Amino acid sequence: MFSSRVNTGIAFGLFPVSPPLATSLLTANLFMSIPRSMEQSCRFNMPVAGNNGAMADVGVSQSVLVEPRGDNGRKLPQYIAALSATLGALAAGSMLGWSSPVVFKITQANSTDYDFDVSSTQGDWVSSLINLGAAAVCFPIGLIMDAIGRKKTMLLLTLPFTLGWLLITFAPNVGTLMAGRFITGVAGGAFCVTAPAYNSEIAQDSIRGTLGSFFQLMITVGILFAYAVGSYTSVFIFNILCTLIPIIFALIFFFMPESPNFLVVKGKLDEARESLIRLRGRNYDVDSELTNLQNKAEAAKSNPVSFLSAITKKTALKALLICYALMLFQQLSGINAVIFNTSAIFSSAGATIPAPIATIIIGVIQVIATFISSVVVDRLGRRILLLFSALVMCLCSTALGVFFFLKDTHGGESSIVEAISWLPLLSLSLFIVSFSLGFGPIPWMMAGELCLIDIKSFVGSTAGTFNWLLSFTVTSTFNSLNTAIGSGQVFWMFAGIMVLGFVFIFFIVPETKGKSVDEIQIMLGAEPETQTNVDGKK
Repeated sequence: MFSSRVNTGIAFGLFPVSPPLATSLLTANLFMSIPRSMEQSCRFNMPVAGNNGAMADVGVSQSVLVEPRGDNGRKLPQYIAALSATLGALAAGSMLGWSSPVVFKITQANSTDYDFDVSSTQGDWVSSLINLGAAAVCFPIGLIMDAIGRKKTMLLLTLPFTLGWLLITFAPNVGTLMAGRFITGVAGGAFCVTAPAYNSEIAQDSIRGTLGSFFQLMITVGILFAYAVGSYTSVFIFNILCTLIPIIFALIFFFMPESPNFLVVKGKLDEARESLIRLRGRNYDVDSELTNLQNKAEAAKSNPVSFLSAITKKTALKALLICYALMLFQQLSGINAVIFNTSAIFSSAGATIPAPIATIIIGVIQVIATFISSVVVDRLGRRILLLFSALVMCLCSTALGVFFFLKDTHGGESSIVEAISWLPLLSLSLFIVSFSLGFGPIPWMMAGELCLIDIKSFVGSTAGTFNWLLSFTVTSTFNSLNTAIGSGQVFWMFAGIMVLGFVFIFFIVPETKGKSVDEIQIMLGAEPETQTNVDGKK
């Protein structure tokens, strides 16, 4: 009975609670166009390798920092491209949600879904192996994206995704089933890196947050799909449907443009121009943005900075701290404990809802809340959503801790427990909503917004690996922790962690809503310096 709850938790615990994460890598929305008539430049001092500590100038117009930027490009093509890219996240979400309905079925003594038996221990491994697969791929996928591009990388991920699902569908033994789960974990983890990166690179600043949150939204839709379809179809039919999702993604995404940032870095200016036209429309000032991208790429080549110098700058270290800390607080927020106890919470509230329906309800709540987050993230900002998320999750975890502590101490039928039987269901719903509004999508988004191009791949990849490893650790140790200190105490521990998260966000995390990368670097501590332009004018 407890096994089904564990499997449900593993699925949610990845996204990132899984994972999701995310991760926004590489040259994400690095630059806005700089009008050529501007005469003053605001530059960041950056150490240059091989120049005896001399400082090189990486310029951005001062007017860009203090005046409204043109943002009149068409938005619809960007929404379409972003949604197409996140069909891969839908595939990853179905992979994450698969374990909840399926592992419970195949570990039953009378199961006929496979021609072999699966023990409870083996079922736990089948559920959690995707974490290890995802963790293994996060770093190399960043290098692959830099080498062949975002679009080609995501299209190639269709192959391991399809292979993994075929192994899962036609597995002759439990070893093959585990191999299939590991391979789909590799593909799903890679999408947690590539899809947010692509979306953030094609987006204008005004909608970057919305497009960045599409990834988490589609993850939750995929999980809901798994809960709804997997609970009421045979395992074989469900596996076939999951196999079709990455194939449909490839057929649609094939017609989307490549990231213009990547094309400029590779010197393919004509293709970059065409990509910008497709994404922004023909009435948009493509030449200005393209020139700006080209100048940035040329500046990076002419003033090379060693990786060690780039990663040890004050701004880079602060970005590293924020990215890793947000991933840590996301995984230790208590989302796993809440999901693990979903069935118990529903029954404690006097609900007679079957477990499959309960998980579907949770999935629906999560999709709705994540959709709301995608709508308001560019209006309210990242900080306010993270602070709200941490505060509400802290209060809900405290309330759940009180309920389960009293239940363990006085028994489930005691008068004091029956008097607050409504509390766990309310706390569960509010917890899921608040997580989906803030700590679900935003940590993955922030990894792509805080870092410059020279460390973006490294930070995004390692943050993704860190997230998936944390997810594996939490999901594989929760049962032991619950037994050792009690379920109430576990919830109080997570509440305490959220207090620390709230304090960290309040004092450390900057607001990146609508900001260019150059503006974000100033908020992280880079010091602007006003200089004359190339013509020597003041």
